[in-house]
Amino acid sequence: KRSFKIVKYIIFILIFIYPLNIFASPKQLIQSKLEETNNISFKFIQKIGKKTEKGQCIISYPKKIICNYDGIYKKILVSNGKSLVINSKKITNYLRYQLEDTPLNLILDKKFLVEKLDKVEKIKENKESFSFEIIHNKNLLNIFFDKKSYDIKGWTTTDVYLNTVETKLLDIRTNMMIDKSLFSVQNYIN
Repeated sequence: KRSFKIVKYIIFILIFIYPLNIFASPKQLIQSKLEETNNISFKFIQKIGKKTEKGQCIISYPKKIICNYDGIYKKILVSNGKSLVINSKKITNYLRYQLEDTPLNLILDKKFLVEKLDKVEKIKENKESFSFEIIHNKNLLNIFFDKKSYDIKGWTTTDVYLNTVETKLLDIRTNMMIDKSLFSVQNYIN
C-alpha cells in the first residue's frame, strides 16, 4: 500500500507541478516559445530570385529589427517599429518604407503570430521543421520553426516588388541584453 501511495504522489507531482512537454502539441510549444521570447539574434541567408545575401540580425519584439548584410556595400536594414529603412554604400540615398506596408510587419509582431498560430488547424511538418501559412492583407507568409528548440527558423514571403524572399536563420540566440538605440532609424540615414 505504501509503495502505491508513493507512486501516486510521484505521478501527481509530474503531471500537476512540473509542466511536461510530452503532453503539449507542437503548436502549443511553438506558441509558448514565441511568448517567452523578447528578442532573437541570428545569422541569415536570404534568397531573392537568383540573388543570395548573408548577414546578421537582431529582432526585438515588438516590431524592431536591425540587419547588417555581409558584402562590400555594407547594406543595413533597420526598423524602429514604425518605419523600415534600407541603406548601403551602393545607393545614393536611403530607402524608407512604412513598416505596416511590408511583410516584415507581420514577422516582427509576435502577438500577431501567436494569434494566427492559434487559429491554424494543422501545422505542417517535415524532418527538420514545423511550418504554417498566414494570408493577411493579400500577403502570403510561410513561417518555419525548429523541430527541437521551437525557435523561429525562417520564413518565405513576397517583398514590395513582388519577389519571393526566402530567409533562413542560423546560430539563433534568444533573450539577450540589447541596446535599444540600435533600432533608431536616424542612426542609419545619411
